Amino acid sequence: MEMSDEAYDVVIVGSGAGGAASAWAHTVAGLKVLLLEAGPRFNPSQDYPLTEPGWERRTFPVKSGSRAQILYGDLGRLDPAKADLQSWNAAQGRRPLNNRRQPSRSGYAHVLGVGGSTLHYVGEAHRLHPESFTLARDHGIGADWPLAYQELESYYTKAEYLIGVAGPETGGARWRSAPYPQSAHPLSPAAQRLAEAGLRVGLPFEPNARAVLSQPFDGRPGCNYCGQCSRGCPLGDKGSVDVTFLRHAEMTGRLKLIPEARVIHIEAARSGRIAAVHYVHEKRHIRQETPQLILACGAVQTPRLLLAAKSTQTPDGLANGSGQVGRNFMETLSWHSTALLPGLRNSHMGLPADAVAWSQSAPNGVPEAVGGCRYTSAVQEIGLTGPVAYASRLLSGFGAALKTRLRSSFGSAITVGATGAVIPDERSYIALSDTENDSDGLALPVINSVLSSNSLKLLQIMASNTRELLRQTGTEILVEEFGSWDKFTATHALGTARMGADSATSVTDRFGRSHDHPNLWIADASLFPTSGGGEGPSLTIQALALRQAERING
Repeated sequence: MEMSDEAYDVVIVGSGAGGAASAWAHTVAGLKVLLLEAGPRFNPSQDYPLTEPGWERRTFPVKSGSRAQILYGDLGRLDPAKADLQSWNAAQGRRPLNNRRQPSRSGYAHVLGVGGSTLHYVGEAHRLHPESFTLARDHGIGADWPLAYQELESYYTKAEYLIGVAGPETGGARWRSAPYPQSAHPLSPAAQRLAEAGLRVGLPFEPNARAVLSQPFDGRPGCNYCGQCSRGCPLGDKGSVDVTFLRHAEMTGRLKLIPEARVIHIEAARSGRIAAVHYVHEKRHIRQETPQLILACGAVQTPRLLLAAKSTQTPDGLANGSGQVGRNFMETLSWHSTALLPGLRNSHMGLPADAVAWSQSAPNGVPEAVGGCRYTSAVQEIGLTGPVAYASRLLSGFGAALKTRLRSSFGSAITVGATGAVIPDERSYIALSDTENDSDGLALPVINSVLSSNSLKLLQIMASNTRELLRQTGTEILVEEFGSWDKFTATHALGTARMGADSATSVTDRFGRSHDHPNLWIADASLFPTSGGGEGPSLTIQALALRQAERING
């Protein structure tokens, strides 16, 4: 083992939404920061070749080390009585039902790399609904946040201005102290039709808050509306953290960022402080001392590292005096319905998720279920932006007849996506495998995630409303539906090291500081006590990280 002779004020593990915001905040405050990232760097101009032939067959690129090994445990059983929630499409039909829920092709959708999953996220920049912070107090279910919306509001604003978030003039229930820094993006053809339908059914749509520039800013261009955000943005208009927080942190000269540096052990001193991290880089095992250690590896890898750090002093792992590390996992509850709308053209063009309906996103936003949900125009978000997707998913048949149908229908797909709240459930948690390790000898994480009765009720409501919205646009036949009932997909993973006021029931305090270790902090979605009503979590992660950095710096 090699001992590092470099001294840093702060060591951060993970360069996604939280780690990057934390690195920026500490470096601009004058601190010397080491940022360890398990995955590689991506070069947008080279790694996201959207102008080359075959672009549609390529999703976000997979580089060596950019995907973690994940195992799946109990994902829940399927009740045939709810088979109307089965995933299907017109090209492949309905497959025989398995009696257990299965991970989708993407499963836990993540990127290991400099920028983390913001590299392939769509770029929604949402504030959590203020009422979601007091879910347990107001509805007797789930958990409360140990802070209120107003305590995060200024940090939301700071993150939005650094990124260059574009949004509507008003914030609705998510009140604002300052306007969005950029004007809202124009609605795409599909979003315009959904906005008209939403008014007829009491689900009004508005421009979505997007971490995508509507005009040039900070040396980055405005969006060209290619619709390919999740394949990687080659221009830099999407506000992934590599071109925002990390770029500015590196400009200070006080950040050392080491890609492909895999942390394999967190070492605690007898005093309870975290003494060092051990990581592997270029086949070298290095020990780095940690005056302040911030974990920002996400809601799967952060509990994995904590649980793996067992010793005689911490037999259940680090920061786990409450027994809550890895518990309270919350997946992404989602549903998508797609139809072909006669007369609609160019629906493949425009910004993904450009329109959103928030009217049901409060915890009491829908009847018969708690937590709320939201709806978006999602045709680009789910990849219906080229002819291959139409031919392989939306249209049946083959040969000349298929080609004819493809020519006449391309650009007419319209999709409603819905994302809903997930209430923490004791059956949903992250554990360590007893039998399988990665190449560094670290036990692999196992995701267990079961849909509760509340989630199933909410999912049925979401499916019903998406179908009704499509009917109101004038569509007659659905061509694709998929959702969480039979397929586990987590683009947002939350909750496995929750913050709270009581050290007996939470992992960290209200600033993300471990109850058990005074110099151990967490700065990712593991902290979330609740999921909110379908909001994308990245902006909240960044706001929490900025608030935490201010606390660390006094």
